[in-house]
Amino acid sequence: MNNRTIQRFIPYFKPYRGILFTDLFFAALTTVCELAFPLIFRQLTNLGLQDAGQITITMIGQLGGTYLVLRIVEIFATYYMQNIGHVMGARIEKDMRRDLFSHLQTLSDNFYNNTKVGQIMTRITADLNDITEFAHHCPEEFFIAGIKILISFIILLRINLPLTLIIYTLIPMMIYFASSYRRQLKRSFMDQRHHIGELNAGIEDSLLGVRVVKSFANEEVEKQKFEEGNEEFLSIKKRTYKNMAGFSVVNRLFDGLMNLSVLIIGGFFLMNGTITAGDLVAYVLYVTTLLATVRRIIEFTEQFQRGMTGIERFLEIMDIKSDIVDAPDAVELGEIRGEITFDNVSFQYLDHKEWVLKDIDLEIKPGQNIAIVGPSGGGKTTLCNLIPRLYDVTEGAIRIDGIDIRDIQLKSLREKIGMVQQDVYLFSDSVFDNIEYGKPGASREEVHQAAKLAGAYEFIMDLPEGFDTYVGERGVKLSGGQKQRISIARVFLKNPPILILDEATSALDNTSEKLVQKSLEQLAKGRTTLTIAHRLSTIRNADTIVVLTDDGIEEIGNHEELLAQKGMYYELHRLGSEWIGALVG
Repeated sequence: MNNRTIQRFIPYFKPYRGILFTDLFFAALTTVCELAFPLIFRQLTNLGLQDAGQITITMIGQLGGTYLVLRIVEIFATYYMQNIGHVMGARIEKDMRRDLFSHLQTLSDNFYNNTKVGQIMTRITADLNDITEFAHHCPEEFFIAGIKILISFIILLRINLPLTLIIYTLIPMMIYFASSYRRQLKRSFMDQRHHIGELNAGIEDSLLGVRVVKSFANEEVEKQKFEEGNEEFLSIKKRTYKNMAGFSVVNRLFDGLMNLSVLIIGGFFLMNGTITAGDLVAYVLYVTTLLATVRRIIEFTEQFQRGMTGIERFLEIMDIKSDIVDAPDAVELGEIRGEITFDNVSFQYLDHKEWVLKDIDLEIKPGQNIAIVGPSGGGKTTLCNLIPRLYDVTEGAIRIDGIDIRDIQLKSLREKIGMVQQDVYLFSDSVFDNIEYGKPGASREEVHQAAKLAGAYEFIMDLPEGFDTYVGERGVKLSGGQKQRISIARVFLKNPPILILDEATSALDNTSEKLVQKSLEQLAKGRTTLTIAHRLSTIRNADTIVVLTDDGIEEIGNHEELLAQKGMYYELHRLGSEWIGALVG
């Protein structure tokens, strides 16, 4: 799995390969500079033991000057690695976050219906935070380690073959025993990331529902739920640190074995004259460097596993394919009349066996105003959501002006459709920005005109900063009617030929409903309109009323025709109920 993960990660280096190769070049320079010092010291030591008289000020100056130059080169190279190298890692992290966010935009409602937003947020933020260090240090650390181990091995072989073979036999053993902890660390990090996502999801749920929490005086319940999750996260962290402690023990154990081998065997060779004192000093310095390198690689395993965990969780999302995609030969939708045809349409959710809609046949003429009524759960919203392909039909086809919507480019299709829903979503931005969202780049005059058409201009101008007023999280600073009229202004600005009104006034009081209903009537003029209604008063003037139940289309006709049929719609009207939601059976 690791090899496959790395292979899929490597392409992210491509735009920065110049920086990467320069970084590795400077990494090689720092390594050569570091490895040169023991040789300089070895030369000085051996010469001093053989004949101290040969050591002159000139020689010391030459050796010192050489080391100074190497040190300056190393400092410059280190600065580049720490600065530019880290920036490269940050850029790769940025690119991956961009790709992940772009991919999330393509996923269908089925994905979001089954995935917690907190989990998604963790993957796009915390999971990718470790990518900067991983992308920079992973190639650098292994490259440096490879150079140090190889050059040290060659130099040590020339100094003393038997001792070198003994030392290098211990390194694979060290790596072998450390690998089991590496696997455990990987599992621990995966558990950590998953649980952080769950914790974030719980926090988000609690904070977004804070008014419900307070209204039921359930603060202690939320605290207890959070504490349980917090304690579980602590237990995962404890397991992680236990594995990290195991790494440390393995590291120190083999450190000791290598130093002990050099001390005993090196001392024995020195006693027998097999090795000189200068060579032994150089040997000790190289072994110290070697141990530091192996230790660094082992310690880097934690960072490596964090990075790998982040990449794997990134790829898990990237591997999810949307079930709503453009066909290879999808066409762009030009000017349309707005005719919509449901041809034997049936639908069921991917994870459900029950049919939500079954064998729906319906023809909507251009500019026609269609009202859809029926009991809760009858599929009214689902029927409308199929038109912009928030979901795809399971059977049958939906056509716009005779073209199957699956043969139309998604962007082109959705640009022709405006939706006003019961649950209005406003972004945490200004009033202007929320309206302008309907037509990015629209002028201030266009936004003002859209607000006037939606009947929102006057109340907006009464706000503290007019169109520049911040609406708060999800528009919390505005009333329900104000939010709804802003959402209507947004659709006015978009100016689509097809309009879907999904119970757009059901959550409003009578006064607000009258204002919004007037705006909706203005918006619907000249457009093909589908209205999901909850009050009879809002649909009397519809060209056609469709009564939709679990069994499909029960009745269809205008207000007078349906009353004359004396069926389900008639019964509701006879009872004098204003609420379509009361319709059952």
